[in-house]
Amino acid sequence: MSTVERFLGLIRFSHTVFALPFALLSAVLAWRDTPFRSQDLLGIVLCMVFARSSAMAFNRFVDRDIDAANPRTVGRHLPAGLLSTRAVIAFIALCSGAFILSTLLFLPNRWPLYLAGPVLGFLLGYSYAKRFTSFCHYWLSAALMLAPIAAWLAITGSIAWPPIVLAGVVFFWVGGFDIIYATQDADFDREKGLFSIPSRLGVKSSLRLAALSHALAIACLAALWWVAHLGPLFLLGVIAVALLLVYEHLLVRPDDLSRVNVAFFNVNAVISLGLLAVGVLDIWISKFWT
Repeated sequence: MSTVERFLGLIRFSHTVFALPFALLSAVLAWRDTPFRSQDLLGIVLCMVFARSSAMAFNRFVDRDIDAANPRTVGRHLPAGLLSTRAVIAFIALCSGAFILSTLLFLPNRWPLYLAGPVLGFLLGYSYAKRFTSFCHYWLSAALMLAPIAAWLAITGSIAWPPIVLAGVVFFWVGGFDIIYATQDADFDREKGLFSIPSRLGVKSSLRLAALSHALAIACLAALWWVAHLGPLFLLGVIAVALLLVYEHLLVRPDDLSRVNVAFFNVNAVISLGLLAVGVLDIWISKFWT
C-alpha cells in the first residue's frame, strides 16, 4: 500500500460524496441567476476536499487512543501504525493551508477568505464533541450543512432561502445516519464514558430518533422544491429519497446491526449523488423548455 493510498484511507476519501454533492447543488441553484465562473466551481471542489480532509485527519488524530481501545476501530491507520502521528499532523496542516488558499479563487468576493478560519475551527471542533455532549452527531451534521450555505455565499456574496433550506436537509439527514452509525459503539461509548445518543438512550430509542430526523430531512427537501421553484422531476427525487430512507431504516434493527455499513455508505451515497443529478436535470429541463 502506497503512502497516498494510506492517506486516502485515513480520511475515507470516498465519503466526500456525502457533502460535496450538496455544495454543488447549491452552486447550480445559485448559477441560475449568477454568471457561471469556472474558478468558482474549482474553488468549491478544492475547498470541500481540503476542508473535509483536514477535519477527518484531525478526527483520527484526536481519537487515536479511543480507536486503539475499540475492537471495531483498532485497525485504523494510527492505532495500527500505518501512518505516524507526525505525518498526520503535517497532513492536517497542509490541508488546512490549502483550504484557506483555495478561498482566493472566489475573489473579488472576500467572504470565503474571511470565514475560512472560523469554519475550519468549527469543523475541527467536532472531534472533541463526543467527550462532552450526546448531541455530537448534530455537531457533525451542522458542520456538513455549512457546505450548501458556503457554496451559495461564495458565488453570490449573499444568502437566500434555498441554501438555508438545503442546509436543513443536510443537517437532519446527516444527524440521522450518524446516529445509526453510532449504534455500533453504544456499549463501548457507555463503558468509556463517551457521549453519544445510542449510549445514552439505547439502540432502539436512538433508531427512532434517527427516523424522526430523516422525516424532517424529507420535509426540508419538500420545502426546497417549493422555495427554489424546482420542477416535477425534483419532486420525484424527493419521493425517491423518502423511499430510500425508509429502506435504510429497514436494514437496521435493534437486534441486528450487521447491515449498518450498507445503510451508512451505500444508501446515503445514492441519496446525495442522486439528488445532485436530479437537481441538475430538473434545472436544465426547466431552462430548455423556457
